[in-house]
Amino acid sequence: MTSFQSTLGEEEGIAEELAESQRAISIAEFFEKNKQMLGFNSGARGLVTAVKEAVDNALDAAEEAKILPDIYVEIQEEGDYYRLIVEDNGPGITKDSLPKVFGKLLYGSRFHAREQSRGQQGIGISAAVLYSQLTSGKPAKITSRTEGSAEANYYELIIDTDQNEPEIRAEKTTSWDRPHGTRIELEMEANMRARQQLHDYIRHTAVVNPHARIELKEPTEHFKFERATDELPKETEEIRPHPHGVELGNVLKMLKATDSHSVSGFVQSEFTRVGRKTADNIVDAFRDRYYGREMTWTLPDDDELTSAIDDAVNNKPADAKAAFAEGVVDGLSTLATDGRVAHHQVIQAVETAASADDLDTTFGETVRENVVDAVWRTITGYGHEESDDRLRDVIRAHADAATSVQKDDAVVVAFADRLAAKFVPGEDGDVRNRLTRDDLRDYVDRAADMTEEREEATFGDTARENVVDEIWDAMVTVPDDPPNVRDLSDDRDGTSDLVAAMRETDIMAPPTSCLSPITADLIDAGLRKVFDAEFYSSATRDAEVHAGDPFIVEAGIAYGGDLQAEGQADLLRFANRVPLVYKRGGCAITDVVKGIGWRNYNLDQPGGSGVPHGPVVIMVHVASTNVPFTSESKDAVASVEEIEAEIELAIREAARELKSYLKKQRSMRKRQKKQDVLATILPQMAEKVAHVTGRETPNIDDAMARIMNNVLVERETEENGDMQTVKVVVENHSNTNESPDVTDIVDAEPTNVSDGATVVEMDGEWFVKWNPEVKSGDEAVLEYTVSADASFDLSVSQVEAPKLTVNQ
Repeated sequence: MTSFQSTLGEEEGIAEELAESQRAISIAEFFEKNKQMLGFNSGARGLVTAVKEAVDNALDAAEEAKILPDIYVEIQEEGDYYRLIVEDNGPGITKDSLPKVFGKLLYGSRFHAREQSRGQQGIGISAAVLYSQLTSGKPAKITSRTEGSAEANYYELIIDTDQNEPEIRAEKTTSWDRPHGTRIELEMEANMRARQQLHDYIRHTAVVNPHARIELKEPTEHFKFERATDELPKETEEIRPHPHGVELGNVLKMLKATDSHSVSGFVQSEFTRVGRKTADNIVDAFRDRYYGREMTWTLPDDDELTSAIDDAVNNKPADAKAAFAEGVVDGLSTLATDGRVAHHQVIQAVETAASADDLDTTFGETVRENVVDAVWRTITGYGHEESDDRLRDVIRAHADAATSVQKDDAVVVAFADRLAAKFVPGEDGDVRNRLTRDDLRDYVDRAADMTEEREEATFGDTARENVVDEIWDAMVTVPDDPPNVRDLSDDRDGTSDLVAAMRETDIMAPPTSCLSPITADLIDAGLRKVFDAEFYSSATRDAEVHAGDPFIVEAGIAYGGDLQAEGQADLLRFANRVPLVYKRGGCAITDVVKGIGWRNYNLDQPGGSGVPHGPVVIMVHVASTNVPFTSESKDAVASVEEIEAEIELAIREAARELKSYLKKQRSMRKRQKKQDVLATILPQMAEKVAHVTGRETPNIDDAMARIMNNVLVERETEENGDMQTVKVVVENHSNTNESPDVTDIVDAEPTNVSDGATVVEMDGEWFVKWNPEVKSGDEAVLEYTVSADASFDLSVSQVEAPKLTVNQ
């Protein structure tokens, strides 16, 4: 006993005194003293966190009501404090629920719901209310109006931290110009030193929520992001837990709560992706662990078996005895696998033969037991002089099949003989040879240890495991019924065997109906909504599973344009459509980005590692029913091998498109440079040729296209009185087929336009549009008639500028 414990024991009543000082605390009281755990550890960060929690709530509410979100955020300076106002157009909150939503931590928690959601614990917005009242002492002001209500409900409230209950300071109905929605107003001690993080949060939220309209007004800036799509995120459905992700304690709790009586019924009713066939596989794996498998032995000759049965049956008619023996032998042959049977199969064969309809004689329980014993001894050799030989032969065959050719035959034989001895039942031995895999491994280890010691040989772990695998595969699952659910719920070891059986059974991945990924197209739309770049790519991976929770990883890349060219790439991290603006350095997403060799994708990466440099935005979104965050503030994704692998694959998938684009751009730049040089040289060469030959300067308009293997588009005209015939010729000198979009803009109405072209009139101008498919080395001609005094303007797209030559 320590001196401290001794001192406590000497003072009478100290335990009672200590007990009186102990008390339970509410979750609100706990976070009142540990607000930094929720992200409210400074005035600057507290403001950003409050905005985040309010906006997340607003997005969730609108989406659940199938409303395209309109969210307004305003921050006002109020003396020594800041006032935060967040309004949404969601469905509103009923009068009874409103105080608890904002004034009770863990109210409305989705913690146990296995479906993707922005919030899970039910702490966020109420934590913002708590932070507000702690720093300013002022209540939260909430207005909410449900659709169809004539007036809105208005509350002023704080949180009673001792009871974790809302304390209402004011309550009334009021008019509000929104037909439905919610407004929260919080006053708190804060500052704008984290303005950049605040702006990043709003901008990044707009990226991963392209269906939302988001506006921010703060003391010095005011900006708004319009929605890029009218498509709401896919609705999610709650799913049951997956067998590969549950833990022992949870399964014990589930066993006590279930209405199922059998293990098969339990796994089918309480878990996802478990049908009858999968349940049977789980139960078989459970039997292997709970009961062990039975060793199978080679069947001897029919005559040996018949003789053994004859000796075991007394006082029965000869013909009945012979028929019974024949039934047993036939049954064993039918049940045998590769000529081998286990003890329970002997019992089955004897029971079937004794119950045959054509037997006029009864073979009672004692006779059956005697026959089973006699047959089993004959099969295994127990009690016979040749028993050692029979056992050794079988085990030697398994050992020989499992060990490498490098092992000395004598060593293998010595090992096999020692292992065979383990299968001979002693006084307390199991005549059935029923073993768990762990028991079998123990048998093999003991035999191998003895062999190493006495034969001066080496029997390594690989050789031992191979022997275990070989013999385990020769053993068969027993048919014993597993314990019922009630008994198993009180059996920790048995339940542990069930959990292990579920994890080792091949089970289809959980359904993804519980997830709502952004999708590659909308990632592209979201990036375009916020970033003015020249290139965009995106990728959405298939669903994977971690700890029984399905997850999907998505990635997007924007490059060039107006993006900042200097310094590191802009890394956007998201979890369940929520931006992660803090703890970038401690996030698995950042670690994966740093570990990719970006030089392989034509991006600058000083030192060969780290976040790449250049005008590029890299975004990663992890969607899951249970995102593994590093802390309660949900600022960073924890390092989980399965998730990190999918993050890398998603980024690389999007980066491959960027690589192709940059490679093509580099090639186009080289081509353009070459073309610029030729554009300077060719006219000079033409003049020199004309001067030397004394002829006119040759027309070199087409020469550039031919030399550069370009697509040449040129206009030819031929006047005929007041009218003229216009021909637009497309010559494809490249080595690939091309489909240019050609538009000739004319200030007079054209007629006799070639088939395949369309004419659109707009504000006194006519647009002759044409999209021919021109094979390599071929040409196409557009022809039309127009007045002789008409003017033209030719426009060509869908062909890269360095590969295009236009003469008009």
